[in-house]
Parts: sequence; C-alpha cells; structure tokens
Amino acid sequence: MILRYLYDRKSWISFYLLSLVFVDLLNWMDGGISIRWESMLYLNLLLLLAMAVFLGWRCQKEMKYAQTLAKLAVEINEDWIETLPAAYFYQEEATNQLLRAANRWYWNQLSDGKATRSLEQDYMAAWVHEVKTPLTAMKLTIDAGKGHPAMRSIESEWLRIHLLMDQQLHISRLPSLESDYMLEEAGIQRLAAQEVRELASWCVEKNIAVEFGGEEVMVKTDRKWCRFIIRQLLTNAVKYSPEGGTIHLSSMATPEGTVRMTITDEGPGIAAHDLPRIFDKGFTGGHGRLHNAATGLGLYLARTVADKIGISLTVQSELHRGTAMQLTFPVSNAFESVRT
Repeated sequence: MILRYLYDRKSWISFYLLSLVFVDLLNWMDGGISIRWESMLYLNLLLLLAMAVFLGWRCQKEMKYAQTLAKLAVEINEDWIETLPAAYFYQEEATNQLLRAANRWYWNQLSDGKATRSLEQDYMAAWVHEVKTPLTAMKLTIDAGKGHPAMRSIESEWLRIHLLMDQQLHISRLPSLESDYMLEEAGIQRLAAQEVRELASWCVEKNIAVEFGGEEVMVKTDRKWCRFIIRQLLTNAVKYSPEGGTIHLSSMATPEGTVRMTITDEGPGIAAHDLPRIFDKGFTGGHGRLHNAATGLGLYLARTVADKIGISLTVQSELHRGTAMQLTFPVSNAFESVRT
C-alpha cells in the first residue's frame, strides 16, 4: 500500500527532493550565505524526516478510501452501493457520484432487458400455443388414416415437430420454474412409460425396442418437469440408436435411500474428450455434427432442469458401446424442506 502511494505521488516527491538539492547548491555557490556543512546536513535530514512523516500521514488518510473500495470489489454484493465509503476529498466524492450513476444506469438497463425478455417469452409461449392447435388437428387426421402407409412417415415427422414445439414451450417456462413446481409421489417407470408412448411412432419407424427392467419405485418430484427430463434423454437415445436397436430403462432404490433410473442405448457412444462438454449449451459433439437436426439443447436443458429440481444427472459412455444416462433422485427434495 505504501509503495503504491509513493509511486502515485512520485511527481510531488521528485519536486520536493529537487527543491532541496537546489537550495543546497544555491547555498554552496553563494558566498554571501555562510552555513556550515554539518548544519546543512542536519537541516536536510530534518526536512527529509518531516517529509517522510507527512507522506505517512497523507498515505493513511488518502489510501483509506481506496482500500475500502478494493475490499468492496472483492466482497461485492447486491447492495454494494449502500456500503460505499464516505468521501473526504473532492475526487472521492466525484467517484462516489459516478458509481451511484453507473449503478442506476445498470439497473435501468437490466429492467429494460428483463421487460424485453419477458415480452419475447410471452410472445413465444403464445405462438407455441397457437401452433399447437393445427398440430392437434393434424394428429387427429393422422390417427384417422393410420391404415395408409404414408401416414406412418407423416406421423414420425409430426412427432419431431411436436417435440421441438414442446421443448420451446418448456424453454419459455424455465425462468419461472420455481413458481410452476409441484411435488407429487409418482412411479418413475410409469413416468418413463408415458414418454415412451409419446415416442412410439418414432421407435416403430426405426424398429427400436424399449425394455423396462428393475422395479417400480416411487419418487417425490414434479411430474411435468421430470417427464421433460426423461423426454430429452429418450429423444437422444432414439435419435442415435441404430435401426433395430434396443433402449433399456431400469430403476432401483439404492441402499442410501436414493432412487436411480438408467436409460441405456446401443448408439455410437460418446468420445472421452467430449464427455465433460455434453451438457454445455449448443455442444453437439462429433456424432451430433452428423445429424443436421442436432441443436445441442436437449442435454443442456435436461441438466438445467435437473439441477433446479434436485435430480442428479450423470453419463457413462464409450465409443461404439452405447451411452447410459443416470437420473438419481435424492432422499428428500429441497423444495419440500422449503415449504415445510
């Protein structure tokens, strides 16, 4: 701190020392001034000591404000503007005024951004709901003409559109998930079976079998958001499974009291260097690049929702040996403890 202060005041210190040297030279060169060199040395030391004491006092006084700001920058919080140090000098007061003005500007910009985002989300949600009406009509037409061979292909394409629309709807609801959260007792395999039925036409198109194993276990979670997570994992499993492959779903209660569901496919697997990034937003990986429909959002959304509702989502995979996604439900849900 002292060294930084001395460096900042180097022009003052240089001026003082040069003035002292100038006075000494003037005394030495001017024969009319008679001061013994011992007295001159004593006077110089006395003046240097006075300067050192003065700098120490000013350093303590002037650096107090800067030290408080530096500490505030490290431990900053939402109400940091209320903890600004008191200003003693004009430049400190000007700094405080600038920080308060910047804080007001930031919150105004944040408020405007939130309002714009909220409007966009409302528009997107309304648009998705509007699009669902013709999609429902298309589904009724498809169900009525299931005997026609072309309807199978149309139904699988309809399903892809339906899944994308549903994903977009959940994205728009994600920021307000906490207000749209309801804990219920539910059978984990029953929830998964509902999603398998939703994807049935896609599975039939690719001749993919879905097998359930383990035991039905009850979990306390939000049905809608839990199904959304399972849907993203199953969609990935179906997308990357080879034709004629099998997807295995198994659930079990662990000795620790948690519940674990594993979704395993026979796809190409994930390279070891890609595993740490598969939950990153927009990451598609080597195999995802081969599928033009890959967006890199499915697993990102699944992990985001899982973290919010207290589910642990992990992955195990090897190249050419398939992928296993594990959902682990905790013994007690954090939302339950908040409500009680």
